[in-house]
Amino acid sequence: MKTYQARWMVQVALSSLLWAASAADAQAQLCQPNMSDSPMPRRVFLSTQPKDGAAELYVAGGVATLLRLPVAADPVGTRLLGWEGRFEPLLLGGRSVVLVPLQNLAPEDRFMLLVTLADGRELPFTVTSSSARVDGQVDIYIDPESPEAVRTVLEEKRQEVRSLKAENHRQREEGTSVDHALAALLARNEVAMTPFIEDDKWLLSEEGLDVEVTVFVSKRKKAVNRKAAVVLKVTNKDAVRPWVLQEARLTTWATREQRPFALRTTPSPVAPGESARIAVVTDFASFDSGTGTDKLVLEIFRDGGHRQVYVELVPKERR
Repeated sequence: MKTYQARWMVQVALSSLLWAASAADAQAQLCQPNMSDSPMPRRVFLSTQPKDGAAELYVAGGVATLLRLPVAADPVGTRLLGWEGRFEPLLLGGRSVVLVPLQNLAPEDRFMLLVTLADGRELPFTVTSSSARVDGQVDIYIDPESPEAVRTVLEEKRQEVRSLKAENHRQREEGTSVDHALAALLARNEVAMTPFIEDDKWLLSEEGLDVEVTVFVSKRKKAVNRKAAVVLKVTNKDAVRPWVLQEARLTTWATREQRPFALRTTPSPVAPGESARIAVVTDFASFDSGTGTDKLVLEIFRDGGHRQVYVELVPKERR
C-alpha cells in the first residue's frame, strides 16, 4: 500500500482584492518531510487474558521508541528476536527500554520483543509499523486495577468528556453561523446560491491524487462584510486506500496566528475512485494583523498527518 508524502505549495489570487505568485513555480516544491513519522506518546494497559495476545508497538526507521515500565527491566532476560541488521542494539536503563529501527519496517514485518522485569515477570510485545502512527514514549501498565492505572484511565475519561462538551458547543455555534452555511453550499457545489463568484482555478496532480483548487470572491467588491472562499475538489485515484481529511488550518503568514474560518466537506472519507469537495470561508478581516495587512495560509492535512495542500492568499497591496 502506497503512503503519500507529496504536498503541494500553491499561491493563489482573489481577483482585484488579492494577488498571487506563479502557481507553476510553486508546483516545483513537492517533497516535504513526512509528518506522520512524528512520534506520539501512548499508554498501554496489558491484558490479563492470554487470548488477547501480545501488545503491539509501532516504530519507524531512525525514530526512538521508549518503553516506560512499572519496574526496572532485567538486561539479561530482555531481548528482541531477529534484530540483527534491522535495529540498533536495545538500550536498557532502569525502567526504560529503547527501540530504534535502522529503517522503516514493511507492514507485514513482525518482531518479538520479550521484556523481563527485575521481579521475573515476562512481558511479550510485537514490534511492527503503522501508516497511522509512530510510538514515542509508551507507558506500560501491568495491573489495570492498580491505583496508578485507575487514576490514568479516569483522567483520560475526563479529558474525553471535556472534548465532547467542547465539540457539542462548537456544533451548536456552527448551526447558526452564516459562514458555515455558505461553506456547506460551496461544498455541495451550489455556488449560485451564494454571494460568491469564481475567480481562479488550479489543477494539481500527483500519483494517486488530484486536487482542483478554486478561489471565490464576493460578487459585490464594496460589500461591508467581504468574504473569501477556497474550494478544493479532491479526487482519490488510489485503488485501495481511502482519503481522509484530518485537519485544516488558516493562519497569518508572518506570525502564524490562527484565523477563524468555516469548513465543510462532502463526502468524507473519500473512497477510491471518488471525489469530495472541501470548502473554506473566511472574512477579509482575517487579513488584518497588528503589523498591517498580512497574507493568509491555508493548510490541508490528510490522515496520518501529511500536509497535502498549502495555499497562500495574498492581499493585492502586498504585491
